Order: sequence, then structure tokens, then C-alpha cells
Amino acid sequence: MANEAKPCPCDIGDRMDYGGLGQEVQIEHTKAYIVKPSSASDKAIIVIQDIYGWQLPNTRYMADMLAANGYIAVCPDFYVGKEPWSPEQDWSKFEEWLQDKKPTNINKEVDAVLRFLKEQCGAKHIGAVGFCWGGVATHYLSLQYHPEIKTGVSVYGIIREREDRYDLKSPTLFIFAENDAVIPLDQVRVLEAKLKEKCTVDYLVKIFPNQTHGFVHRKREDINPADKPYIQEARTDLLNWLKKYM
Repeated sequence: MANEAKPCPCDIGDRMDYGGLGQEVQIEHTKAYIVKPSSASDKAIIVIQDIYGWQLPNTRYMADMLAANGYIAVCPDFYVGKEPWSPEQDWSKFEEWLQDKKPTNINKEVDAVLRFLKEQCGAKHIGAVGFCWGGVATHYLSLQYHPEIKTGVSVYGIIREREDRYDLKSPTLFIFAENDAVIPLDQVRVLEAKLKEKCTVDYLVKIFPNQTHGFVHRKREDINPADKPYIQEARTDLLNWLKKYM
């Protein structure tokens, strides 16, 4: 009998053979990857994983990029030991997998990480950057955690179900791909229109042409020459946004 399993539209992209420059630590009830800049800093970024989990090398690469730009970067295991999504899984089972891993049900982990950053790392200015699942989580933090979390960059993530989802409390940059199989452009346009109508803090919604879901952190710029300018522009936008609001 033919396999009718639906493939995952959330392409894992170019998996990096990358170990990371940081280390794994225990933060209260969960683990985390942490990397620090070469000189002392009181600025920290919570890096929020995609559906492939906190150990995906591509996400650690992004954490290391943030550290190279002067931030303490911490990428916690927001699934708290539960199995991340696998590209071999049947996409029709995704909602079932997601039930105990809601990106809007992360307060316990966020609170623990905030305590860790303030008490053990001396962080006084904290932001958030999230990808895919983590983009949704970052959108959530921008609604809930101001002023503790000063700003957020949500990379291809969008909250669809909350009534207050346009009432941002922290300045937020939203980065989207034009050809995203997970987040259609009409949803992005609605987000943009509603934020214009209801949002009272700074925000920016930016759509990158010819790009697909995951392009900012799952595509390697060295082997995707046509995409390289967009990958680099998005990463520069991310860093500039953090610099402005941190």
C-alpha cells in the first residue's frame, strides 16, 4: 500500500556540521545552550528554537552570531526534554505533536531563563529572537513580557489564535518569506493591517522576495548564491533592530 503521509512543508534546509562555540548548561528544570561575547556585556538575547529543537546546529550558529555582535545568547530547550519534530514525520500528525509544546505556553521556561540571565550573567537589557515555532513564541513574549524583554525579532512566526495578538507591548520586527508554505502571504498582510490599526509601539513587517520558510537560519549562504543577499540582509536587519531597541 502506498504511503500517503504528508511531507513537512517546514523544510529543515541545509543542516550544518556545526558544533557551536558555546556550552550546554542546566537552567533550573531545563537545559540550554549559552554563548558569551569576547568582552563583558550586560545585554542578552533569548534565542528560541524552531520545531527541530534547541540542539539544531543552525540555531546555535545564529546564537553564536549574536554573541559575536556583543550579546550573551542563550537558547533554552523550550520542549523540556520532549522530542522535537523530525523531518521524517507525517505532517498530518503535526497538530497532535504540538499539543504539549504550545509556543504560547512557555512562561515557566522564560521566567527561569530571565532569572538566570539577571542573577548569573548580569544581564540588564534582554531581548528575544525566535525562528518558526520560536517566531510565534517571540510574538507572544512581545505581548506579555515588557519591560523585562525590551524587544523581539520574530522570524517566520505568527500568532493566529489570541484576541490580543496585535497589542504589542515591545517593539517587534517580523521577518517573513514571500514563498512560505507554512505562512501564506495573506496572513502576513492581515497581520500588517491589524498592527497598523491597533499597535501603539514600533514594529516592522518585512517580506523577503523569492524566499522560503527557514531562509534566515536554515539556508547556508555559502551554498545558496541566489539567496545570499536576502539571508545577509535579514540577519543585518535583525542585528540592527536589536541594536536600536536594546
